[in-house]
Amino acid sequence: MNRTRLAERLPFSPTITAATAVRVLQQISRDRGSTALLLFIPCMLMVLLKLMFHDSQDTFQRVGPQVFGVFPVIVMYLVASVSTLRERTTGTAERLLTMPVRRLDIVLGYSFAFAFLALLQAVLSTLLAVGPLGLDIRGPAYLLMVIAMLGALLGLALGLLVSAFARNEFQAVQFLPAGVLPQFLVCGLFVPRHEMQGSLSAVAKVMPMTYGVQAASEAAAHAGVTAVFVRDALLILGCVILVLVASAATLKR
Repeated sequence: MNRTRLAERLPFSPTITAATAVRVLQQISRDRGSTALLLFIPCMLMVLLKLMFHDSQDTFQRVGPQVFGVFPVIVMYLVASVSTLRERTTGTAERLLTMPVRRLDIVLGYSFAFAFLALLQAVLSTLLAVGPLGLDIRGPAYLLMVIAMLGALLGLALGLLVSAFARNEFQAVQFLPAGVLPQFLVCGLFVPRHEMQGSLSAVAKVMPMTYGVQAASEAAAHAGVTAVFVRDALLILGCVILVLVASAATLKR
């Protein structure tokens, strides 16, 4: 009885949320292209990065950790936006919303499903980087996993939000240059923030990808968990929550 009352007070249904997450995982597992994109493309990009800087190991050791705050955002954005939009265009989302299902149930279901995939993605890419590719970091490897997973969740949240405004899958991809690539350019991967022109440095401060790159650099440069790492990780998590709330608000019955 107490469990029933507690479930009624929650803003979402744990049962429906779990069922949605399972359905999304089953759907993605049947799509081999999406599965490969999610799990193996970040690993392939790390291998490509290693080959690019084969004769410049110092550059690879500097850039290698930073891309953990970049690659997962882009990959997860593409998969999440296209997958969600496909459900809209096929009518699956509309049929769900005609049922007694809360909007938060759907958003959280997607979030939990992709969070599981993000965890697998982070584990694979981190083990590859610090193992065969020889990426040397002073901090524990799990800190890179944390940043990679937060980056993937950020990409998921942005993808869910964009899918509400795109009419087809092509439009969803078109939003990538507007919403993600500017963050990629000013996040500090190419030029340190303090060396940027004043207005660009100010813009970079409000871009969540900036803090992913900065947190990954902290994990690589320090033996333990620093206050800067914790602050940056919490900022990314806060952005994820805000964007997911906005995504839930865009779902219309």
